[in-house]
Amino acid sequence: MEKKKSNHKRYRFTYIKATVGTLFLGLLFLKGYTPFEETGENFFHIQVNGQDVGTLGEKERIDELLLQARKNVASGSDELVFMKADMVVVGEQVLWGEVDREEDVAARMEEALRASVQETLHRSYTLKVDEYTINLASLEDVQKLLQAAIDKYGNDGKFTIALKNDENREFSMLTAQVESARAQEDQEWLAYTQAGVQAVFSDITGEQTADRKESFEDYELGIRSMDFAEDVEIVETYLPESQLTDLEQAINLVIMEQETPSVYEVAQGDTLSEIAIKVNIPMDTIVEMNDALEDVTSTLQIGQELLITVPEPELSVARVEEEYYEEIYDADIEYIENDAWYTNQTVVHQKPSAGYRKVVADVSYLNDKEIGREILMQEIVMEAVPKIVERGTRIPPTYVRPISGGVQTSGFGRRSAPTRGASSYHKGIDWATPTGTPVYASCGGTVAKAGWGSGYGYVVYINHEDGRQTRYAHLSKVLVSAGQTVKQGDRIALSGNTGISTGPHLHFEMLINGTQVNPLDYLD
Repeated sequence: MEKKKSNHKRYRFTYIKATVGTLFLGLLFLKGYTPFEETGENFFHIQVNGQDVGTLGEKERIDELLLQARKNVASGSDELVFMKADMVVVGEQVLWGEVDREEDVAARMEEALRASVQETLHRSYTLKVDEYTINLASLEDVQKLLQAAIDKYGNDGKFTIALKNDENREFSMLTAQVESARAQEDQEWLAYTQAGVQAVFSDITGEQTADRKESFEDYELGIRSMDFAEDVEIVETYLPESQLTDLEQAINLVIMEQETPSVYEVAQGDTLSEIAIKVNIPMDTIVEMNDALEDVTSTLQIGQELLITVPEPELSVARVEEEYYEEIYDADIEYIENDAWYTNQTVVHQKPSAGYRKVVADVSYLNDKEIGREILMQEIVMEAVPKIVERGTRIPPTYVRPISGGVQTSGFGRRSAPTRGASSYHKGIDWATPTGTPVYASCGGTVAKAGWGSGYGYVVYINHEDGRQTRYAHLSKVLVSAGQTVKQGDRIALSGNTGISTGPHLHFEMLINGTQVNPLDYLD
């Protein structure tokens, strides 16, 4: 009986061992579970952009799956796709653990990436005109914009836009050129064949083959050439849609006239009215833009810079048009140079008379502004009579202030006599200055008088080569003598309070043809 009990216990223990072993082996080989191994981390939890995407047992495969998911998201577009791809992997060592299928993990990764797509960059083209840039969606839009720029000036299909690779650049870049609508190959072939045929006939006849035109009818009027005034460059790039400009708006921005600040330098003979005509801006508007001008009668100085606002497009077109016209014209002025006269001395020997002519000319334009004209043929109907002018070539002398510092106390013209014996009509300018202040020659010349001059006190007179005379009065000391030659800026005396004077000052006069004038009108 005891023996049976012992066998029964042995059988039950064996059964339990077999059952446990079977269960262990089943768990070990069951699909979806990782067996326990003493190899470190063997079970990995994966998050992409903060979203749980599953667990895997092989860490090496996780990066591969993420890379494939990114490729799948980006493959849906021809553009550059920017997405967030922050992945966190947490590993642990487990006895067993349930893992996901790689296909499911990859699908959830792709879903997390698609939800994080930030912005798609479109293949686009940046058009650069000098320092101005604009972005367009396609090369076709670039071509249309540039074509619109030349069509604006009556192209009539004669010229087209050619985009060519710039081989001198390290990076790929296109440049824009205006070409005749005829194919370049045809032009080259025609030029080659014409040159060959003409050469043969020239050898036979010995005649020149120059393109001579005998009458106005021989000219083909219209646009002869066109080109862009600025360098035009096009670069392929990738940009967000928000930075692209639609074609219609781009045309308005690039080829329509914009208000552009500019500077006009006053030249000899310029008047405000003439400048207004040249720049096509009203005189009142020019005055408003320039603080140096008080009104339309303000005096202009040669070299003075005036701020003007000229309407100009960002992309300018230069063109040459062959034109026929009839006009009243003036002959060029004929000058007789006189080396003994100053440049401000002129005499008209013959008055002009306008003529009438028929003309064919090449007229150069920058946008709508004419910048040059070359007459190709003309027929004089009535000859113009030129204006003949004799003019001087010598630069006239200049005059400067005769003292440094000082305060003007009396101007030129009528005044109340400041002291007994003084004139009520002041013939010069007075500057109050301490006795002993250096007095300088306002202009180079020859000293005509140096000494006492009655009411002037001590005085110096200087005759100048342009016929004028300057006088310096009420001096305390004279430093030159009559007949002496002085240069502009030479020290000639010291200021004082001699003669009929109310205090230390310098009295300065200028005489033209023996008559006193206001010196301030002639000082530089």
